[in-house]
Amino acid sequence: MEKHRHKYILLNKPYGVLPQFTDKLGRPTLKDFIPFPNIYPIGRLDFDSEGLMLLTDDGQLNHYLSSPKNKQPKTYWVQIEGLPDEKSLVALRKGVVIEGRKTLPSKVKNISEPKNLWPRFKPIRFRKNIPTSWLEITLFEGRNRQVRKMTAAIGSPCLRLIRISIGSLELGELKPGESKEIKRAEIEKIIPAL
Repeated sequence: MEKHRHKYILLNKPYGVLPQFTDKLGRPTLKDFIPFPNIYPIGRLDFDSEGLMLLTDDGQLNHYLSSPKNKQPKTYWVQIEGLPDEKSLVALRKGVVIEGRKTLPSKVKNISEPKNLWPRFKPIRFRKNIPTSWLEITLFEGRNRQVRKMTAAIGSPCLRLIRISIGSLELGELKPGESKEIKRAEIEKIIPAL
């Protein structure tokens, strides 16, 4: 009897899609984009966030990555209101207090607006007198809406949030709503002990 071969799917989750397969309110869900049964997301990406999600039917991998001690670094492109100064960026790198707890140190750098960025069906709010800027932020923990709370803590509300990598897995050229199956060997690059 042939051993079951697990599926590993990368998805570029569009803005305005719930990171689950059902919704009582009829909003778009992962079911609208993933045609495979019994596949589950590892981690979450909020309704109003975009970008890379990993989905699998591999319960061992899901359990491993769901444990706080095994979190993979996650990198985001973040469009924020305002132009943060170096002091604010240092605060983000060292950790800021959100909900009474300091965040772990993170990697933060200013970037230009990413090239080939797809338009969002619901444009970000635009304020004539307030400029926007882009950051690349890599987190080493996964608290609820953490990036948004961190940028708010330095006085720069998050306008757009796109996850571009999980460990060594990258969004690459996937367009919103597109997915691709990857091989277990790619998973083993980030989790050799699996």
